[in-house]
Amino acid sequence: MCRWIAYTGQPIYLDSLVTQPHHSLLEQSRNSKLNFTSAGQLLSTNGDGFGIGWYGKRRRPGIFKDDKPAWHDENLKSLCHQVKSPMFFAHIRATTTGDIQRTNCHPFRYKNWLFQHNGHISGFEKIRRELQLEISPKLYPELKGTTDSETFFLLALSYGLIENPKQALQRMVSRVLVALDKSDPNGVLNLSCALSDGKTLFTLRYSHNEEAMTQFFSTDTECFSDLDDKSPNMPKNSAVVVSEPLDKASDKWSEIPNNSFATINHQNVSISSFMEN
Repeated sequence: MCRWIAYTGQPIYLDSLVTQPHHSLLEQSRNSKLNFTSAGQLLSTNGDGFGIGWYGKRRRPGIFKDDKPAWHDENLKSLCHQVKSPMFFAHIRATTTGDIQRTNCHPFRYKNWLFQHNGHISGFEKIRRELQLEISPKLYPELKGTTDSETFFLLALSYGLIENPKQALQRMVSRVLVALDKSDPNGVLNLSCALSDGKTLFTLRYSHNEEAMTQFFSTDTECFSDLDDKSPNMPKNSAVVVSEPLDKASDKWSEIPNNSFATINHQNVSISSFMEN
C-alpha cells in the first residue's frame, strides 16, 4: 500500500503539499496514520520509492522519481521548493507487487497522461501474463516495470482511456475481476487511483472483497495549514485529493465514497457511482 496526493487549481509550489504541511506526504513516508493492511496492521512507513509528476507550459508532464525513501532525497525537497504547477501528482511507495526499483515507482506517464495508484490485488503473479496479453500491441513497449499498477494503467489505455476515462477504467476493472475470479474466487482487488490528461483530474476509489483504501478531497483554502500557521493556505478555486489528510483538521476534508469515480476541474468536484453492483 502507498500514499499519494493530487492537486489541481491555481499554480502553487509543489512543496506546499509535498513537504510543508503538518502531515505532508514527506511526513507520511515516515509516519502514516491511515495506511492499514486488510489484516488491520498499520503500515506507518512508506519507504520503497517516491515520485512526482507535474504539468507546466508543455503538454507532456515532467517526472522525477527514485527507488530510495522520500525522506532521504534532498533533490526532492529542492525540486519541490522551486517548481510551481497548476496540476501535479506525488506518490510514496510501500510495495505489494514488484521489486523496489525506479521503473516501479509512480506516477506512470503516457504522452500527456499521468496515473498513480494505492492498493493491491491477490496473486498478481498468477494472472499477470493473462492481463498483459490484453495490452494493445502499440502500448506494450511502454511496460517498463513489474507492478500491477502499471499493468492496470496500460490496460485502461488499451480500452480507450484517452477518449473516455470512466468507461475505460470500468472495462479494465471488469477484465481484472474476470481473471481474479478464475484464479481465486475469494481474491481481493483494491484501487485508489488518480489520473489526469493535464486539464482534468480524475480519481477512482473501488474495492472488491475488502474495505477500500482511504481517499479524501478538499476545496477548503485552509485544508493544509499547519497548526502553528507556518504552512501557506491553498489558493481559491483549487482542489486536492489525498490518501490521508495533510493536517489534523479533518473536518476540512470530505471522504470520497467507495465505488466512486470523481471528475475534478479546479474547485468543481463531481462524484458518480463507478461499477454497478
